[in-house]
Amino acid sequence: MGDSQAEFVKGFQAKLDSKIKETEISVLEYWKGQLDKVLALKPEGVAALQMHVKKVSEMMGNRIKIMKRE
Repeated sequence: MGDSQAEFVKGFQAKLDSKIKETEISVLEYWKGQLDKVLALKPEGVAALQMHVKKVSEMMGNRIKIMKRE
């Protein structure tokens, strides 16, 4: 592999790593926001809290199914 190809591969790998990191940060920010909403609700009792956590879990499960189809 020539120097120009090696530089291209390194540059491409750096761009790919950057994009993956951006995407991961975006996903984590979204789900943190969902959990922050649950915290802000101040549910009364464990049952209400479990219901809200279950809803977030179902949202995550649905998103995983959609992503696996693509």
